Amino acid sequence: MRAQKLTFFFSDVEGSTRLVRELGDHYGDLLVELRSVLRAEVEQAGGRVVDMRADEVFAVFQSPREAVAAALAAQRAVAGRSWLNDAEPRVRMGLHTGVAREDGRNDYVGIEVHRAARIANAAHGGQVLVSSATADVVDEELRDLGEYELDGLDEPERIFQLLHECLDAEFPVLRSGPPRRGLSVALADDSVIVREGIARLLTEAGIEVVSQAGTPADLLRNIEENEPDVAVVDIRMPPSGSDEGLRAAKTIRSRFPGVGVVLLSQALEPAYAAELIADSPTSVGYLLKDRVSDLDEFAAALHRVAEGGLALDPALVS
Repeated sequence: MRAQKLTFFFSDVEGSTRLVRELGDHYGDLLVELRSVLRAEVEQAGGRVVDMRADEVFAVFQSPREAVAAALAAQRAVAGRSWLNDAEPRVRMGLHTGVAREDGRNDYVGIEVHRAARIANAAHGGQVLVSSATADVVDEELRDLGEYELDGLDEPERIFQLLHECLDAEFPVLRSGPPRRGLSVALADDSVIVREGIARLLTEAGIEVVSQAGTPADLLRNIEENEPDVAVVDIRMPPSGSDEGLRAAKTIRSRFPGVGVVLLSQALEPAYAAELIADSPTSVGYLLKDRVSDLDEFAAALHRVAEGGLALDPALVS
């Protein structure tokens, strides 16, 4: 078997089960049309479709730039098409550049193929993710989402999101989880019960809670002493119970640029989120407190922020 360095392209449809329920027997017609669209864009960009199974597509490219061009063109084509029964298929995509071997049946085998598939599985519909190996050699704008542990792979993978005017910019945290462990967190909330509850959940997730604070002053002092990876801060803190947490978060971003900040809010307050990310949408997050109960999602958001990424509550994104 001959080894080649290629860029691997994987895609599938998010919510395909829902589409099957909605379209019934017509889902097969939509799938045939979707496959035709994806094949056309892959081949137009210089790639080759290796396999199509159900709603999944596997293709290879000699050049990472060709793979990126195909992903962008395919997302544009899917988004701009009028689909059967007004269906709106959302396709997630993952790209990775590595070495694999042909198996003699026009297929490719090797761990790098699996890595590309795992990256695609971590994406949301309409999102294009690329590995660090691909990110290093393409010219498109990318957002660093941090390192994630991918199922079945020994080493964490640094994942980037492709940014383009034809793509949505904001998505929930990646579907892959949990991200790598070894995270330290400083908590700040004026309710001891809330702080202890969050601390217990984070400990269960393997995240170290290095300090807890009930006031912004205590929080800043704890950060200076402990240098955590992330500060988790309630927006409404003493003494007034208004925006002291937001102001503390902005101070942290100024005085301790190596510390990520995640604001927690009881209710959705877009103006506060906009103010927090105005200077730089990196190493920062804004989540509703209800999200804390979903431990995997909450832990993934903290890891993403610690790695320099942005974590916005899905309700805010929508």
